[in-house]
Amino acid sequence: MGKMAVNARQAKTVASRWVNQTGARLPGFRGAYFAGSVASLSEGDVSPPWTDVDIMVVIDDDLPVKIGKMSDDGVLLDVTFLPQELLRSPGAILGHYHLAHSFANAAIIADRYGELTPLQTVVAREFAKRRWVDVRRLDARIKVEVGLASLPAEAPFHEQVLSWVFPTGVLTHILLVAGLRNPTVRRRYEETVHMLTAYQLDDIYESLLEVLGCDRMTRDQVERHLAAVSEAFDAAAKIVDAPFPFASDISELARPIAIDGSREMIVRGLHREAVFWIVVTWSRSLKILDHAGALPANSPSRDGYRRLLGDLGLASHADLKRRSEQVLTLLPEVWNVADEIIRANPEIIRD
Repeated sequence: MGKMAVNARQAKTVASRWVNQTGARLPGFRGAYFAGSVASLSEGDVSPPWTDVDIMVVIDDDLPVKIGKMSDDGVLLDVTFLPQELLRSPGAILGHYHLAHSFANAAIIADRYGELTPLQTVVAREFAKRRWVDVRRLDARIKVEVGLASLPAEAPFHEQVLSWVFPTGVLTHILLVAGLRNPTVRRRYEETVHMLTAYQLDDIYESLLEVLGCDRMTRDQVERHLAAVSEAFDAAAKIVDAPFPFASDISELARPIAIDGSREMIVRGLHREAVFWIVVTWSRSLKILDHAGALPANSPSRDGYRRLLGDLGLASHADLKRRSEQVLTLLPEVWNVADEIIRANPEIIRD
């Protein structure tokens, strides 16, 4: 069932209703806010079918089981629970590169104790200060280094790939943080190339794609991989109660984002940029199928996955380790480009 197109006002109305009628009844509920693209949309802007409405729900201590994506009155909601401890002070938020951007640009839905609104005011005011930009890009750099240093050699290969592809993709976040841009998840490479082009610093971009392994991939290749991953996705989406935090991303509700959203990028000529999320989606689908005992050694899903990884130059743990070293070798150059962006960015406040 496809997701219907709605405007931002309708989407926010549905999301606010869920917060007030359901979220607010959760034990320890303190408040909620919009994050992601919906927070910045004008009331009449149409939300594309391959986007969802991100709701961050702040809870005292013990977090409920992750809800993830769900449909409410034709609107796709993605609910994430945050422990109140993460929002204990402006500094705690400003130093967290994902949290800082979403909170600085948040639209508060509910604030039970009157604490989120003044906190958000401070974070928004301090967000562009140079010292906090430096803290956040260091936070992103550490995620690259720590993530690539801890690849699980004994895990199934699709889990090894997940452990490699996410920190590799965080190279883009170092740059987006420097540009005060949203360190988005699925569209991180698209946002990065747009920003680097605007700053005339796009010489490094091919190197970002090279360490991912898709710099020479053609549109035809990516289209074939998307068609194949669609089958794996649909098989995994039929498995209910998969015990993974990302399970709602591999579901019928999420298909417009994971599959249609990738197709839309390919149509716009961003086939290489679509590869990151195709790898993530396929790896997660295989993890669900494997857990359910529905992934025999000669399954089409596994064979297609091997072909994708073959095009990326990855066939073993040794390949992942070698590619990780290439990422770490590129890291200083990425850091230097981030320095150039910071120097050129007129929005950054020199404090």
